[in-house]
Amino acid sequence: MANENNLNNQKAVALKYDIQRDSAPVVTAKGQGETAKNIIKIAQENEIPIKKDEDLIELLSQLDIDKEIPPSMFKAVAEIFSFIYEMSKNKEEINKKIENKVFNKD
Repeated sequence: MANENNLNNQKAVALKYDIQRDSAPVVTAKGQGETAKNIIKIAQENEIPIKKDEDLIELLSQLDIDKEIPPSMFKAVAEIFSFIYEMSKNKEEINKKIENKVFNKD
């Protein structure tokens, strides 16, 4: 029962940032429970780094999909992107993987 409650309460948000197209990071997917599990699974399968931040996830999960994050979240999200980019050898490859997997409706 406790594990089931943890799964139902789990949240995930996927962000992307195209420096040439976007003026700020954009929410590309979000969800709770099984949807969150699927977002995390796609990231893991594609070796996309995952950063846990429960406070930030609460704020990001309130945003609409396909909307840019507000300026009040820039600093916190910049720290997340910095973490991801440092862990990644190829930024372009990550963005392509995210777009191909998150937007691909198999």
